[in-house]
Amino acid sequence: MNWEVIIKWLPRLAQGATLTLELVAIAVIAGLILAIPMGIARASRHWPVRALPYAYIFFFRGTPLLVQLFLVYYGLAQFDAVRQGPLWPYLRDPFWCAVVTMTLHTAAYIAEILRGAIQAVPAGEVEAARALGMSKWKALFYIVLPRAARIGLPAYSNEVILMLKASALA
Repeated sequence: MNWEVIIKWLPRLAQGATLTLELVAIAVIAGLILAIPMGIARASRHWPVRALPYAYIFFFRGTPLLVQLFLVYYGLAQFDAVRQGPLWPYLRDPFWCAVVTMTLHTAAYIAEILRGAIQAVPAGEVEAARALGMSKWKALFYIVLPRAARIGLPAYSNEVILMLKASALA
């Protein structure tokens, strides 16, 4: 092994690792923020509430991340409204295009993780909360979501690892 080459390129490798961690951290946190309302809506019993998140999740889970990156980076620039809009300084930068794409992509996966975790909360716990006089929203925020977070944590950590690996595409 040639240690001189490794030492020579170590600062550049450190910059790349830092950039990768920034990209993944921003995308995963923003994706989680987007995914929470979508996951709650997907777990709803009412079809009209589930329809829009279902279409979003169906699209983003059904297309490869590389295609999504191409659509955001090359496709959005084709529209004059985007080029003249307030977000254009960010969308012409490859880093922010990757952040937007990875955020939208991971939000779809995290929403499905959250939906499954919400549906995995035992019905008896929800019934007990309702029997104590909690409203549906109070039961959701104080009983269901904390329990769903514990149930979904292993799958969420897998998604973070997958996003770290997918950041190589950006």
